This record gives sequence, structure tokens and C-alpha cells, in this order.
Amino acid sequence: MDLSTTYMGLKLKNPLVPSASPLSTKLETAKKLEDNGASAIVMYSLFEEQITREAKALDHTLTTYSEAYAEALNYFPEPEEFSNIHAEEYLEQIYKLKNSLDIPVIASLNGVSSGGWMNFAKLIQQAGADGLELNVYYLATDPAMDSKQVEENYLDDIRAVKHATTLPIAVKVGPYFSAFANMAVRMAAAGADALVLFNRFYQPDINLSDLTVEPSLQFSSEFEKRLPMRWLAILYGQVKASLAATTGVHTADDAIKMILCGADVTMMASTLLKHGPHRLQNILDGIEQWMTDYEYESIEQMKGSMSHQNVAEPAAYERANYLRILQGYKI
Repeated sequence: MDLSTTYMGLKLKNPLVPSASPLSTKLETAKKLEDNGASAIVMYSLFEEQITREAKALDHTLTTYSEAYAEALNYFPEPEEFSNIHAEEYLEQIYKLKNSLDIPVIASLNGVSSGGWMNFAKLIQQAGADGLELNVYYLATDPAMDSKQVEENYLDDIRAVKHATTLPIAVKVGPYFSAFANMAVRMAAAGADALVLFNRFYQPDINLSDLTVEPSLQFSSEFEKRLPMRWLAILYGQVKASLAATTGVHTADDAIKMILCGADVTMMASTLLKHGPHRLQNILDGIEQWMTDYEYESIEQMKGSMSHQNVAEPAAYERANYLRILQGYKI
């Protein structure tokens, strides 16, 4: 039985990859993930704000006496969450992981604006990373900005990072595009070697006691896998980029479904944070057992067999059989 797969040019021993999360902050935990079957690991994200904040601090040191106007020098926000991980420490962690693990290490940059922070990709490559995941988070709140401008921002980001490094680039995005299939093709043409479907945008909540807006973190649920499954099935065979599934992958069945739809790898974090690194081995065992039961010899044989182009009723992916589902519900 051949469990190997290829993801953005990297040959992996199986399709299970821990996604960006705090799990990669400790070498001991990363090693446990490898020992339990991880074929690669995506590091926790380094945020644009963390990189630009350090550049701002250096500029402040160099220019305090030549530009002594407090408002300008103190304008850049310094929230506490950006102070616990520094850019230099991130590079050191890449180096440590590469020297401790035998599996590929994929760094993660999270940002949106085109700027000098993207040049950090060069340093990530020099530190030894095998690949780079660009986690693009952009919420267009300006009514004057149309969809074309938003899409061009994403494409410009990809081109800028691709220009800064020769590492393979994965782009992790959300599904909120009016024509996602077209956007996926354009992202691949701009230089994305892989697409990661989909980013989970953490929505803020309101504290009714003191009327403040506060961040809210919830683990993914298995139901959330339906959205990436659908788009994996639609994009399979139509995009010249590897496809990664993330969000809602908690069990072997979840991973199998993603692969059948067309995923080259299935990424997960919530289930590993809840159950520990040994969860990977449980999922891998479940995949192998299912492949044995259904006489599949390889992951490649499974891949895309339930995609839009290979199922008898592709409309189920397009209209999702609204008529049958809604009219079939009885009160």
C-alpha cells in the first residue's frame, strides 16, 4: 500500500500534515507529531505586524533625535500579542526544527499589505525552510474598493513573495470570492504552487457586560469540512497547483473524503490540540484500514475519484441539490 503523495513539489510519505498552530512552538511536540505519522509540518504563523513592528522599533532608535515629534513616532500600534514572538526567534525555530526533524518544515507568513515584510521570505529560506505558506487575511471594509482591487491585492502579494524567494509557495485563503474557481486559476498563474482551502477567519464577539469587542477562538467542527470538500472537488484537475484541505479534518473519514475530492494533503490542528499528537496515528491507521477494505492500493488512486469531473451527478457540487434537500424535509 502506497500512502505517499506530492505537495507543492515536496514528496511526502503520507497526506497528513499538521497545519499552522502552537504545536510547532516546541521541538518536543513537533518530534511527537513526526513520530506519530506527520509527513510535514506547517509552522505557527509569523504575522506581518510582528515583522514591521521590529523594523519600526529599529527605525525609532535610529531617528528619535532627528525626528522628535512624538505623534509620528508613536503612531504604530503595539498590541501585546505581537510582543511574545520576534522575527529573529522565528528564524531560529525554523533552524531548530530542520535540525531535529526528518520531515519537511513549511514556514507560515500571515499578512496582507504589499511591503518590505514580504522580503522576510528570503531569510526564511536561508534558515532552511522547505516551503512557505502565505496566509492572506484581508477584509475589504472600504465601500470604494471593488472586487477587482481586492483580487489584485492577493495576486500582488503572491507575486511579491514569489519574487523574494525560490521556495515553493502555498497560499491559504478564504472562500469569499465571487468567482473562486477563476481566482484559484489566477493565483496559480501568479506563482502559487499550492492552494490551502480554507482559512478560518476568527470573528470577534461583543462583551455585553462592558460593551467591548473581544476576540473569540473556537476549534473547528467536522461539519466545516463541507466547504473545502466542495471546492476541492470542483477545482481538482482544473488548477495547476497542489490542493490542500484544512478546516474540519478531525477523523480518518474526514481525511479520506478530502482526498477522494482531490486533496493532495489534509491539514489539521484543532483535533491535534484537543487530543494530542497520537491522534495522527489513529487517523493514519483509519485511512489504511479503509483503503484495505475498499481495495485501494495508493493515495494517488483515491485522489479525485469523487471530484466534480468523476461523479455521476456533478450538479450535487454545484447546486448542492437544493430542491431535493429542501422539499424532502418534512415537519
